Amino acid sequence: MSHHFDTPTAREDPRINLCDFYLFSGGPASTVMAMTVNPDAGLSAPDTFREEGIYAFRFDLDGDAREELAFKVTFGPPSHAHGDDHKHDQTFEVCRSPGAAALKGANGDLIAAGTTGAVVKSKSGVTVFAGLAPDLFAVDADAFNVFRAALFNENRFEPPTSLNRERFFAKRNVTAIVIELPNAMIGNGLVHAWASTSLHGHAPEVQVSRWGLPLITHLFIPDQQMREQYNRAVPADDLAHFSGQIGGVVEKLSALAGSATRPSDYARKLIARLCPTMLPYVIGTPGAFNFASFNGRALGDDVVDVILTLASNTALGDGVVPDKARIRSGFPYFGEPHTRAEQADVAPAPQHSQK
Repeated sequence: MSHHFDTPTAREDPRINLCDFYLFSGGPASTVMAMTVNPDAGLSAPDTFREEGIYAFRFDLDGDAREELAFKVTFGPPSHAHGDDHKHDQTFEVCRSPGAAALKGANGDLIAAGTTGAVVKSKSGVTVFAGLAPDLFAVDADAFNVFRAALFNENRFEPPTSLNRERFFAKRNVTAIVIELPNAMIGNGLVHAWASTSLHGHAPEVQVSRWGLPLITHLFIPDQQMREQYNRAVPADDLAHFSGQIGGVVEKLSALAGSATRPSDYARKLIARLCPTMLPYVIGTPGAFNFASFNGRALGDDVVDVILTLASNTALGDGVVPDKARIRSGFPYFGEPHTRAEQADVAPAPQHSQK
């Protein structure tokens, strides 16, 4: 689970449970950013977005681990689509929020607006899709949970390679927000990005979830209270508040695996790569999240194997990969969502029992 089901707050309302974040080059001189929420949408989770939510893509442009630019998406209340009780429509707006506007609130310059379920193209060169999509995240959840239990409960290294090799999220859907826009709307060169979901409205805005790198909460932060603290923090807080926890897991894991002569030294080196937890990306280049470097993230990147291998300092894999047959070469890049017929043998995920 990249960040699927990662805190009690997120599990209470899957519409603000931020699952995954992607960042890669689109068409000529354009950048694609995408986030997914609602793990198991349409089965154990809704297929709508929360109307009091702010879904934000945040960019650090100057290396201070704080956003100088954000793209914020907000939604109207859901209604039944064409009288179909099983399908919903929502209006949405996308704002570009530079400077102080990036930090709080839903304010900014309107760059696109439309309705969920359809591709929207604005006069400013922005293309947006928000709606149901296949979940492309790939993990053998049983193997991963055995690996975590061995590490945290039994002080033992158990490579996650010997179980079913079944992709837990196969045939499951999420709701996705996909935005493609001209590179000039972001800038040039190296940026660092993350995604967040927040609640706003009658009360002050509260950040509920954030995603900067995959598996940060599920692998490195087993304590639920610390996970909540992490999700409410900003990347600038990570070195002070979370790097010790993350480094401790890396040191323990590499020591148990016998893969580092000096596990503490290896942990320090990896902390420099993982903290602050933001996704580095050079604007205009192909996105690729791999062992050698992080440069954005493409839809087909097998991030579980990458993070497990880096965390343990030994080659690990869970035997499953993203379903590339469900990836398009063009916008909205996610393929068609799984149909009810395809999901006939899929049991709803137990949202409130995931750890």
